[in-house]
Amino acid sequence: MRSDLIYDALGTVQNRYLLCQLASKATRKFHKPNTRVQETMNDVLTRVGRANETERIMGSVEESFVPQRRAA
Repeated sequence: MRSDLIYDALGTVQNRYLLCQLASKATRKFHKPNTRVQETMNDVLTRVGRANETERIMGSVEESFVPQRRAA
């Protein structure tokens, strides 16, 4: 159900207003013609909910990315 997707996505985005803004913008970007908007919205909420899991598995971006200096 969509409420489960919303609660999973709230783990990534703490503010409900920001989640609404993110979901609406992403739904407009990812929507394909001749498909249901509801399915696109569910897909977006699933992706946002999984973003937190991916970060836990891979580590944070700051930890994994170390800029290297090059000689001039």
